[in-house]
Amino acid sequence: MRFERRDHPSRVLTVLAPVGAIVAALLVSGLLIALAGANPIRAYGLILKGAFGSRLGLSEMLTRATPLILTGLAAAVAFRARLWNIGGEGQFYLGALGVTAFGMIPAVAAMPAGVVIPLSMAAGAVAGMILLLVPLGLRLKFGVDEVVTTLLLNFVAVLFVSLMIDGVMKDPLAFGWPQSVPVPDSAVLPKLMDRTRLHVGLLIAAAMAVVVWWLQSRTVFGIRARAAGLNPRAAAFAGVPLGTTLIAVACLSGGLAGLAGAIEVMGVKGYVTTDLSPNYGYSGIVIAMLANLNPIGVIGAALFSAIMFVGADSMSRALSIPSYIADVTVALSLLTMLVALFLAQYRIRR
Repeated sequence: MRFERRDHPSRVLTVLAPVGAIVAALLVSGLLIALAGANPIRAYGLILKGAFGSRLGLSEMLTRATPLILTGLAAAVAFRARLWNIGGEGQFYLGALGVTAFGMIPAVAAMPAGVVIPLSMAAGAVAGMILLLVPLGLRLKFGVDEVVTTLLLNFVAVLFVSLMIDGVMKDPLAFGWPQSVPVPDSAVLPKLMDRTRLHVGLLIAAAMAVVVWWLQSRTVFGIRARAAGLNPRAAAFAGVPLGTTLIAVACLSGGLAGLAGAIEVMGVKGYVTTDLSPNYGYSGIVIAMLANLNPIGVIGAALFSAIMFVGADSMSRALSIPSYIADVTVALSLLTMLVALFLAQYRIRR
């Protein structure tokens, strides 16, 4: 038995790979649920009911999907250009800290919401950009592997956030609890549904997915980024400025992850804490791979992950099964997706 690369990878197989990966992951997870003593069909029904069966469940699912879309886009943009950005978590936190620091400027409180909101989001995006430009500079200048530097910078960023919210940015009204000062009222994102946490950040995230798709498929920048990812040497020989292209990719990728942190603070939390993110940055990597690095597919992958995370909570309470089954299912989806993409590009020969 040997694997032989297909001359022309099937477009149908490539499109169906995410669907097959999710189905395979659900089947394997169903076995684990059965081993725990519950009915898998009933468990998945309760997951869907928890995510869609009530106004609160639906709003929480969409609220959870919002930062996942943006961190998924951040990973997809970088990976397509072979910039291995594993630092989405740190960029998320710096984006959250950036929007809070911007809100502490005295002049901001006097500005109207129509000015404060876009400037605050821009501040968060810039903070995320800076954190990714550092490891990219080390790669371009000294050849340092960005997988290691971006991953380690996640811990540096979280520790820096902890330092700031315990120091100069600490809320004096928090009764000693480590949290930052709240963002001004003019920076709070409007709600999409009354008496829920769902905010217009969902629409912003969806719009960013469309913008990224347009950039990648309809602009010179998108063609250069794709060429840099497919074959850097050939791209350089063809005249693609690799350094400039990677810097632009890093700005877009880090900016999207920073924007996710800014929107989470402006729309949901209102302030920064060290438990602001339940691994949104790392989950974005899984979502990008599930979507096959397609910006529009990222929306569907983020919704799938949000359904699993939110619905698993209600399923866990009803069946006394650990809610970690959602993490297992999403992780299995990534593994089966990698296998499906491999089989779409290679055939098995005897």
